[in-house]
Amino acid sequence: MSDAAGLAVPNGTASAPPWCDRCGEALAAGGHDACARARALEPPRFCAHCRRRMKVQVLPVGWAAVCVAHGEIRG
Repeated sequence: MSDAAGLAVPNGTASAPPWCDRCGEALAAGGHDACARARALEPPRFCAHCRRRMKVQVLPVGWAAVCVAHGEIRG
């Protein structure tokens, strides 16, 4: 299951993720304009639900990112 941003949602919950998936900092802190611009071209680096660093693989047709707690997302 994924949310509107395509992020894996843990345990089927539909709550908004608390962490930035690029820098790993709290979304509530603000100042993530540069992260949003970079995410248009780059895969996520951190799990937005648990803040763990993900294993990211760039593929010819997109990317795959794996969180050990929440599984794989693709883009």
